[in-house]
Formats: sequence, C-alpha cells, structure tokens
Amino acid sequence: MNFNIDWLSFFLIEQPEEEDGNKKVKMTRYLSHDEYQKSELRDFLEGEFGRIAKRKVELNPKTEGTPTKLGQFILEPGHPLDSNPNYALLQRLLVAETAGECKDPCQELIQSYLRTSQVRGGVLIVVRTRLELLDERYVFILKCDFEQKTAVITDEKSLISNVQMAINAKNMKSLMYPYMIESGMNDPYHVKIHQFSHARYFEEFLRFIEYPQTVTQIVSEEVISLARQHIEYTYPEETEERIREEEAIELIAASPKRELAEKWEHETVMEAMQIITDRQPEVELKFKLDHMQVRTLLADYGTSLHIAKVNGRYLVLLEGEQLQFERGVSPVEFVKPKALADLVREIESRSYAVPEVATARSTEEEERPPWE
Repeated sequence: MNFNIDWLSFFLIEQPEEEDGNKKVKMTRYLSHDEYQKSELRDFLEGEFGRIAKRKVELNPKTEGTPTKLGQFILEPGHPLDSNPNYALLQRLLVAETAGECKDPCQELIQSYLRTSQVRGGVLIVVRTRLELLDERYVFILKCDFEQKTAVITDEKSLISNVQMAINAKNMKSLMYPYMIESGMNDPYHVKIHQFSHARYFEEFLRFIEYPQTVTQIVSEEVISLARQHIEYTYPEETEERIREEEAIELIAASPKRELAEKWEHETVMEAMQIITDRQPEVELKFKLDHMQVRTLLADYGTSLHIAKVNGRYLVLLEGEQLQFERGVSPVEFVKPKALADLVREIESRSYAVPEVATARSTEEEERPPWE
C-alpha cells in the first residue's frame, strides 16, 4: 500500500523549562511534493503511512487502554456533517492541493493542539497524501514526542554525544482521515487514531470527536439493564424490598470491585448470558478466587466453567479436554486426577474451624518464663 505525498507541514513544539510555561512552535516548514522527496523526512517516514492504514481497529475496543481507536464526529440532531468544526477543518486539509493552500488550516490545527492540556514538546507533522492507483486522498496527523536521554556514537575520544532533541517513529501517535475500511472504501464519519501513551492528550485536542464505548462498558450497561428488569418482574409493587434491591444494583454499577451477589438462579444467569454473547461472542469473564485469578470467556460459563459452594466456601470448576503447563516444571504435572465425586466428598468432609481468640493472661502468668 503506497501513498504519494502532495504536501507536508512540519512543526517543532518547544518544551518550556518551567512546568507551567506555555508551549510554543519553534520552527515551521511547509514542503511540496518535490521538496519532501529530497528531504530527510522521506527516509524517516518511509512505510509509516502504509502501516498506519493497515493497523487493525475495532468499532468497540475491548478495553479503554486500547491504543488504536475509531473516533466519530459529534453531530447535533438534524445537523449535517460539515457542521462539526473538526470535520470542517479536516476537510479543508483534505482539499488543499498545495503547501501554500494548507497553511491556514494547518495553523488552526497546531493552535488547537497547543491548547490541549498535558501536550508535550516534539514534532507535529500534517500530511496530505494520495493512495497510488486509486487516487484517494487522506490526511495524516503525526506526533513524535522528544526522546529522553538520547545519544549518538561520535569518536574514540568522547564515545557518545548527548542529543538534546530527538524523535523516534516507533512510538509515534497518528490520526488518519478518512477512515479506510479497505482499499478504495472510506468512511467519512470516522477517524482512526493511534497512541500508546497513558496521557490521552492526542485524542483530546480534537474536541468534537467522540470515541465509542468499550465492549466492557457495553456489557456492564447490558447487565445492569437486565438486573433492573429482573427486579421489576420479581417485585411488581414499590415495596421496601424492591427499593433495597434497586439500591444494591446502583452500588454494583458504581463499584470497581464486587463480590459474588448470590441473587440469581443458574437458569436466570444463563438466559442473561445468552442475550449478551449473542451480540458480543468474545466477551471476557475475569474474576479472582482468593489469590487465584481466572480469565476465560463469558460463553464458557455453564459449559466449561462452573461455580458451586461447599461448606460456605466457593468452588470453581473448569473442564476441558487438554491440560497444559507453561515453563517451570512442577510436581502437579505428574498427578493422576481424582474422580470428581471423591474430590467433592473430600471437600465436604473438611472442617474450617474458626481460630480461637486467645484469652487475656494475668500479669503473673505473663512474667513467667515460657518453659515453666
């Protein structure tokens, strides 16, 4: 996948010495197609546009920390796409044919970027490209933060020389518009953004683009909705018990960690799970049993994963055809598995006595040596 560069704008963002200092553009360059071909930037960016275009992205990522996301232009009901300021700016960049025509929209873009909180010093690059053969136009916005403690090899005497400002394409943030679904098929309603940084400033500077919910958020909302429906069905009247159940659901929805609620029968759980997995087959199920972590698919519950309770303690049963071990040999690898019925009887026969609380001793007893 090859892209022809029509023009490129290059902005060097200066990192102020004071923490509260405003960042400024120290250097600006606008390159035409011919100037770009002769510049060092050509080697630096070689292959990057193709990699960005091919990078896989999901409409609803699995987690919030997913580095590659699809952003959608925010639209008020009844308003056209060009009413969105970010869409209008990207369109101006998309139709700019020369380095001279791109200056105004590029200046507007860089000023918007500098107003973003937590923005770092580095290089911001805006590029208008065309996909070879198909002549499709795309805008790429690239950001390389300055690398810390970078050095280059010099000579035998000094060995290395400290580099004050260095950039690397490895951790480069990127935005591509329009979103290329596949070669020759574009989606003008979405942009593709990529960044590894925990600071989300690169996706924040275009304030009129929103990012879809994660799969985890969608599933959580679906479960809470099903729980509310279950309460309404179980308690048709506005009783105190119904109010308590509704309050408990609100607490569950707001809590980052929860214990097993023990409210629904297995059949009810299976029905709710079926509704979710029909829409999202790859939804994960993660939980901890004391210090042990379990990670599987929600669809495995009831078939390959089971939860029971014995003597007031939880029992998690996993079943499968093959049991494999990672590196690091342990004696467990040589065990002959017990019959399930024998194991259950053994667990049921165990007694978990509550440790006795030591009674207070007299002062005379405390002063005696332990061997008396």
